Amino acid sequence: MPAKTKIEWCDYTINPVKGLCPVACSYCYARRMYLNPFFRNMYDHQDIRYDPNVMIDTGNILKPSKIFVGSTMELFGDWVKPEWMASILGWVKTDIGIHSYIFLTKRPENLARWSPFPPNCWVGVSATNAEMLYDALDNLRKIKATVKFISFEPLLERVNGGECDDTYRLDGLQEAGIGWVIIGQQTPVSEKTRPNPDWIREIITACNAANIPVFIKDNIIDDPVLDLRLTEMRQEFPITGGKK
Repeated sequence: MPAKTKIEWCDYTINPVKGLCPVACSYCYARRMYLNPFFRNMYDHQDIRYDPNVMIDTGNILKPSKIFVGSTMELFGDWVKPEWMASILGWVKTDIGIHSYIFLTKRPENLARWSPFPPNCWVGVSATNAEMLYDALDNLRKIKATVKFISFEPLLERVNGGECDDTYRLDGLQEAGIGWVIIGQQTPVSEKTRPNPDWIREIITACNAANIPVFIKDNIIDDPVLDLRLTEMRQEFPITGGKK
């Protein structure tokens, strides 16, 4: 059975590809568990492998749900065999009309090979800084998906900086077909990793101008140090069936 999750923007997480993720993000909670001998079931199984039964298990979820696929693994990396990904997306396609399957990547350059995505897919790219936002918008505008989104989590730098033109800044969200934005900070929360409130406001302002729903995670809403106006605090979801 897929795992119920504490991630606020989805209902379940599933990981059909297991193992130690080669992306090696310094802030990755899953990587910490895989490298911690205390979690023997993960520490002893760091090899990357495919478990198709994980996808089949979603059939046990009777209520329409938002399912995050690959919460502990970068699925669009070269270490995931094409036949594995084809199998995953094939199963998702058979579930049309029941669940929404959410994919999030830090390898947006590999998304185009799987486009167009099944109609029940939400496809997003993580952007922690301006350079990653540039890559995200550049590659998301090349694909077709019912919902395309940007996850600014963790928000580590101002994402509207850099020398690129407006097409690859926040002004380019709508042109790239972005239909949803997530904003969160690195956990555990600390003074060192806490984002500047002005960075958050800048994203919200751009999304308001483009009529893009914004999901602000609890670790920002509940942080007393981030002096944001109450009117900016919301947890919105995309209008499915929207932008292509």
